[in-house]
Amino acid sequence: LCLNSYCHACLQPSFFGYPISIFFIVVNEFCERFSYYGMRAVLVLYFKYFLHWDDNLSTAIYHTFVALCYLTPILGALIADSWLGKFKTIISLSIVYTIGQAVMSISSINDLTDYNRDGTPDHIPVHIALSIVGLILIALGTGGIKPCVSAFGGDQFDDEQEKQRTRFFSIFYLSINAGSLISTIVTPILRGQECGIHSKQRCYPLAFGVPAALMAVSLIVFIIGSGMYKKVQPQGNIMVQVSKCIGFAIKNRFRHRSKEFPKRQHWLDWASEKYDKRLIAQTKMVLKVLFLYIPLPMFWALFDQQGSRWTLQATTMDGNFGAVQIQPDQMQTVNPILIIVMVPVVDAVIYPLIKKCGINFTPLRKITVGMFLAALAFVAAALVQVQIDKTLPVFPSAGQTQIKIINLGSVDATVQFEPGLQSVPVAPHVATDYMTFDSSKLNLLNVTSGNQTVSQVVSSLEKKRHTLAVKNVGTTIEAELLLDNVTSKPEEGNNLIRFINNMAQTVNITMGSTHFGPLESLAASNYEVFSGGRKAIIGNTSSSSCGISSMKLGFGSAYTIVINECSGSSLEVTYVEDIPPNTVHMAWQIPQYFIITCAEVFFSVTGLEFSYSQAPSSMKSVLQAGWLLTVAVGNIIVLIVAGASRLSEQWAEYVLFAALLLVVCIIFAVMAYFYTYVDPNEIEAQLDEEEKKQAKKDKDLEKEAEVVSRM
Repeated sequence: LCLNSYCHACLQPSFFGYPISIFFIVVNEFCERFSYYGMRAVLVLYFKYFLHWDDNLSTAIYHTFVALCYLTPILGALIADSWLGKFKTIISLSIVYTIGQAVMSISSINDLTDYNRDGTPDHIPVHIALSIVGLILIALGTGGIKPCVSAFGGDQFDDEQEKQRTRFFSIFYLSINAGSLISTIVTPILRGQECGIHSKQRCYPLAFGVPAALMAVSLIVFIIGSGMYKKVQPQGNIMVQVSKCIGFAIKNRFRHRSKEFPKRQHWLDWASEKYDKRLIAQTKMVLKVLFLYIPLPMFWALFDQQGSRWTLQATTMDGNFGAVQIQPDQMQTVNPILIIVMVPVVDAVIYPLIKKCGINFTPLRKITVGMFLAALAFVAAALVQVQIDKTLPVFPSAGQTQIKIINLGSVDATVQFEPGLQSVPVAPHVATDYMTFDSSKLNLLNVTSGNQTVSQVVSSLEKKRHTLAVKNVGTTIEAELLLDNVTSKPEEGNNLIRFINNMAQTVNITMGSTHFGPLESLAASNYEVFSGGRKAIIGNTSSSSCGISSMKLGFGSAYTIVINECSGSSLEVTYVEDIPPNTVHMAWQIPQYFIITCAEVFFSVTGLEFSYSQAPSSMKSVLQAGWLLTVAVGNIIVLIVAGASRLSEQWAEYVLFAALLLVVCIIFAVMAYFYTYVDPNEIEAQLDEEEKKQAKKDKDLEKEAEVVSRM
């Protein structure tokens, strides 16, 4: 332990050779990553279920936000290196970040505009405006500090502490993965709770509020360590110098485009009139790597859809894992869990095995394999989507209506759809599936049971689902056309339940904690929303109380429960399935997550390693900016492709993205084949040698000039 001693080995407070200041930086990064990934995990479901945007708009805004988060690091780096310095930039933008998270939490408070207290916001535009402001502030904050925090941590070490610095970065990236993993598990659980002042809703304020609190903690922890930090003054941004060098070279080349000027070996050599040879040589190396970056955004276009399209896909699946109910947005945790497992396995097992087989598995080949695997992951997602689509109900489109029949009586019934469309026999206590009709052609329903027939004129049925409840009562027939008022699968994996009273007396029905009120004979209740799991049903009549222990509900179903008899303690019911539950299990998403995680290991980890090995040390920040820019462009590609494709089937969109990446993968493989690896250290050593020779030559010329002047 070394505190405040100013010896050569310890110029700042340290613990076992490590500056104490890095503790605050690591905790700061953990809290910030928890805040970002926690908020992002529930974001697309917030768009869909709270703001009531459709899948396409929710996906578009999600990827716009992610793109902005990866564009703003360039701005943060410029502010830190050219103006405020890393410390002040982190403080300033963290405050912006915290405010943004707080605004997001406020925007999701249902009671903020629910003036009539019916459980629905009365002014959605207010919530949308607050959400957009919050997301912009978050993007500025998280993107702006992204290039600063890790570099600021590196600044805390002296030159002779290379080993400690390397270990710090390992701990630093572990804190990133830990924050991401824990938040992606916790925030969906918080979202799944119910909260509210006047009505109970999904608790988005808590799901956004906890990340906001963690961001505030992150800022406070970072400020506490202020007195221990080594703060390097801003020394100018290398990206600005590179940009000016490139700009001058282009402008100078354009000025000397005439044939009378001799050609130069490289177009960047036209900057030699203003910029030194070293900067030009380093810029050439960087541009050579950046050229290889051109195809890379397509990988991120697929990879980042884990938080949008894949999460929306999970909402139509069964999340029952035995004793645990998995939320759709929790499936994203598969990626960070697999990353923690796969990185050491690939490094310690896979790569050595490939090397033993005599295969030269170069970094660019690894990246190519990563792109191919990402395309394969989307093929897997498409196959899962095909199976999901088979289970999804078909709702009536424009000009259509759907009708199902429930025979509540004790004898057979026949329904004739007129004029002359279809005749449907229905056995006692049996329901048909929904039948689709052209609403303009359906005018009349003739119901026959026993020797009795009753007719019912129908109109205004377009784009609606109805249930025709029929029952013979003595010598008459009762026929009631009920509006189902369900136009889509229940949201968020919930279930819809309604009751029909098939008894002669009025009955009071309670399911779970929901009271359906008194139902008169042959009356139907409205649909009520229930989460999955077992729910008790209790019925009460004027003469008896009866019930059944429970009904097990799955995900995304709708049922009509017919109360047939309530005597003693026995409740006799018939279950009619209006919408089938989600039957494709969420576990079927694990293969696609596994494949895309393998793709990430081959692509992302190797990509950064390759980039750093091919550029001089002074240009690392330029490549970091370029790498983050590929992520931003990838998310913009999602907007363009999803918007331009106009594909009605989601599986087809997955196949389209897979095909596009496969084409880009082939292009990249060709580019990689012609790429020549360089050793930046060797090139810089040559430059050092040339500079020494030039310095010696200049010195000799000065001496000669001095001798001549004395003569």
